[in-house]
Amino acid sequence: MNDKNKSPVGWYVGSYLIRFIELENGDNDDTEERFTSWENTIIVKACDLDEAYNKVIDFAKMDTNPYRGGPDGVPVQWVLEGVTELLPIYNELEDGAEIMWAEHAPRKLKNLRKLVKARNEFRQ
Repeated sequence: MNDKNKSPVGWYVGSYLIRFIELENGDNDDTEERFTSWENTIIVKACDLDEAYNKVIDFAKMDTNPYRGGPDGVPVQWVLEGVTELLPIYNELEDGAEIMWAEHAPRKLKNLRKLVKARNEFRQ
C-alpha cells in the first residue's frame, strides 16, 4: 500500500506565508494590525514530508533578511509566518504533470464558475 504522505518521485510542493514589516513600527506583533503578505509556492526534493517541511522553511528564510526599502531607506523585513501547504507530488515532473489539487465542498454552479479566470486575468 502506498503512503499518501510520501512522494513516490521524491518531490513535494509547499507554500509558505511571509509578511512585510517596517522594523521600527511598534505594532509588528499586534494580531489586529494589517500587513501586506505573500504566499509563495515552491517545489523541493526530499525523502519524506518532514524533510520537505524543513526545506520549505529553509528556502523561505532566504527571503527574510532585513534591508532598507523605499526612497527614505526605512529598515524593513519580510517575516516568515510559516508553512501553509505541503503536499507530495505523485507524478514525475514533466509537461502537464499534476503537482497540486484541492477538493472543494459542494457549491452552486454559479459560484463554481466564479473560481475560474479568463486568460487576461492572470497578467499583473
